[in-house]
Amino acid sequence: MTQIAQAPAERSAAATPSSPAARPESTPPAERPPVNDYADLKRRIKAAGLLEKQPFYYAVNILFVLSLLGLNIAVLVLVESLWIQLFNAVLLAFVFTQISFLGHDATHRQIFRSTRNNDIAGTVFWNVLLGMSNRWFIYRHSRHHARPNELDDDPDADIIFLSLSEKQAQTRQGLLRYLVRYQLVLLPFMSFEMIALHYASYRFLIQRHAKYPAIEPLLTLASLAAFAALPYYFLGLWPALLFILVNQLFFGLYFASVIAANHKGMPFWEEEGPVDFLRQQVVTARDVASHPLTDFWYGGLNFQIEHHLFPNMPRNKL
Repeated sequence: MTQIAQAPAERSAAATPSSPAARPESTPPAERPPVNDYADLKRRIKAAGLLEKQPFYYAVNILFVLSLLGLNIAVLVLVESLWIQLFNAVLLAFVFTQISFLGHDATHRQIFRSTRNNDIAGTVFWNVLLGMSNRWFIYRHSRHHARPNELDDDPDADIIFLSLSEKQAQTRQGLLRYLVRYQLVLLPFMSFEMIALHYASYRFLIQRHAKYPAIEPLLTLASLAAFAALPYYFLGLWPALLFILVNQLFFGLYFASVIAANHKGMPFWEEEGPVDFLRQQVVTARDVASHPLTDFWYGGLNFQIEHHLFPNMPRNKL
């Protein structure tokens, strides 16, 4: 981890002969309280202004993504060519993934200062635009952040036809145990990840876990109805089904490719033993080399270590 420059106040204190930092220690080292590395790091990050909200950045980002969504709808309404519509379905998958990044940022309170405003934004991004439950994503993603790469507790480490460790592979039974022996060739099936996540989201709502049990299911159903009705009305039944299938497969492939790069191949802590928060978040995560295109493609999640340490840090400050 890159060492953060010492804050000015700390430097001046260290340089002043009369300051406590310059005087001999009065407490024996063995009796001093342990240093909280994470608290010290967070204090420095906050002092550097890296946790301040970025309204202009997010306003531009949201406007750009909604403009692309408007373009998708315009092409769907105005163009008759099926091949162009299938390309439009792929572009819509890109837009949906970008919307999911915005929903993720709202979940972490990165966009607004107010918890209420972030909840509203998350509901718009997840329920209204993606047809998924905002509360479900908060529940699922919070578990991941609390215990990354813990096989029994991290939902991102539980993919039914893959095994991320030998111990996990041994728990598979029947056909699944056979499949994990050849899981490399099954990676294209990650395209179905978004279909599986939709199912988990709906089950969450059916079990009445929503914070607003009347509003959230209605918004989700309205979104799904619009997503099915628009292609059907403008394309017809079979082209509409093909449009939706292509869209969801590419949506799942893009989403899964971003998530998969963040933690795979990193240590699992039931194997490594107990560890403190700071080190677990750092060692279980991986950063992907930064480039403006990479940063945009990953929605900032290529900075996975920094994001796990400071989940409410705005994307453009990671």
